[in-house]
Amino acid sequence: MAESGSWASIKENGLFSTSALLDRFKITGDRRQDLETKQRKESVVIGHFPSGPAMIRDQIPLNEGALGKVVDGMTKREYYKLLNGKTFFWSRKERLERLLNGKQYRDRVHDVLTIDTEILVRKHLTDIWLSPINSGAFYGSGRRGIQTFKRIEDYPFEELRKTKKEDAVVEVAIDYSVKDIVEMTLRVENWKGGRPTGLIWKRS
Repeated sequence: MAESGSWASIKENGLFSTSALLDRFKITGDRRQDLETKQRKESVVIGHFPSGPAMIRDQIPLNEGALGKVVDGMTKREYYKLLNGKTFFWSRKERLERLLNGKQYRDRVHDVLTIDTEILVRKHLTDIWLSPINSGAFYGSGRRGIQTFKRIEDYPFEELRKTKKEDAVVEVAIDYSVKDIVEMTLRVENWKGGRPTGLIWKRS
């Protein structure tokens, strides 16, 4: 999921993590620290590509006050920086629907990309991490920290499937950026209220 109107820039430039965008637009100093190591309660435009604005998404589902109580092996600021260094994909459509139908987002339009996972894994195998929780939300996601993300070969999938079933893998994360995202995108749609409302682009 991306901000409404983002597809043109994503198609042209790729999918960037927060850290990658900050590097691209040479954001440094206190402003970078605020954007990279603290909760963002709203989305922020930090620059403009020729095809449109470069926007860093909000982190509304996190809880700044409570987060420090559930982070293991690192500080709260280090955890924010860990998240901001990755691009994220939902592994299941149901998770996407639940988030976009939540009270924070149900009245907003988003661009939603459907990705060919086989191509994503084949082209970015050494950059992939898997997570058993929604790492960017506080409520209902449990403890998180240094052990949240694991490489595919180290991921305890069979063990987690026994207890979490379809949610054995909740997130697929890629380090830094996916500049070739268009090569593995199947379609892009407008979504609102947890359902698609229109087609933006489809692979022919």
